[in-house]
Amino acid sequence: MFNKKILIITILVVIIGLIIISISTNAFDRFICSSSEKTTEIQNPLNKTEENQMTAIEENNSEAVNSPLKSKIKLPEPQYSSNTSIEEALLKRKSIRDYQKKSISLENVSQILWAAQGITNKAKGKRTAPSAGALYPLEIYLLVGNVNDLASGIYKYKPEGHELILIAEGDRRNELSKYSAQPEAIQDAPITLVISAVYKRTSAKYGERASRYVHIEVGHSAQNVCLQIISLGLSTVTIGAFQDGQVKKAVQLLENEDPLYIMPIGFAK
Repeated sequence: MFNKKILIITILVVIIGLIIISISTNAFDRFICSSSEKTTEIQNPLNKTEENQMTAIEENNSEAVNSPLKSKIKLPEPQYSSNTSIEEALLKRKSIRDYQKKSISLENVSQILWAAQGITNKAKGKRTAPSAGALYPLEIYLLVGNVNDLASGIYKYKPEGHELILIAEGDRRNELSKYSAQPEAIQDAPITLVISAVYKRTSAKYGERASRYVHIEVGHSAQNVCLQIISLGLSTVTIGAFQDGQVKKAVQLLENEDPLYIMPIGFAK
């Protein structure tokens, strides 16, 4: 009789234990599911933010220039070899501030722009200058004063089609020169490059380090130009001293673009 009571109590304890375990397991599962849903809710806005940032990058990379003219000029195809070695270009590179009042060819303009930001891999969109995350924040503007077969004006270079888009007609060299520490170089040079940057293309991915990466990149691009023009028999000087806001207005940069470098280019006196 005693053994039967013990057996019955043991069975009841086991049954109650199983019920408790079952209830605990279901409660734990519900807790896990609830936590997972909350985590997903937290992650989704983050993913959406990242998606919005990347969308903004794509929009900035393909945005229209701020010009009612929108005239496109297809540039001659660049050359991929020359008689000048990289060692010779490095040896001869130097800053020149005085230029002849002599025109340069459209072929030379094409080569210079390709060196600055031209496409080297059409399938992947890679360019001549390295860029953090391949985000390419730089924009190249061209002020034309004296180029064969190209009217004076302000142009924006579009690497994807290796073409120029007309921003404003007329010789704007004197206007730009007023806001630079080296006005004579800009006034005399047949062309002047203005390199600007859209920082948010890089900051969307790299945050606070973006400005460092952008500034490194503009150095890459400018040095490409410095070396390229040696093989073309031309000269340049890199100018970083200018009035940012006034230069931005003179070149008609977009609102989200900031000027970083000015490079007058021509034949040395």
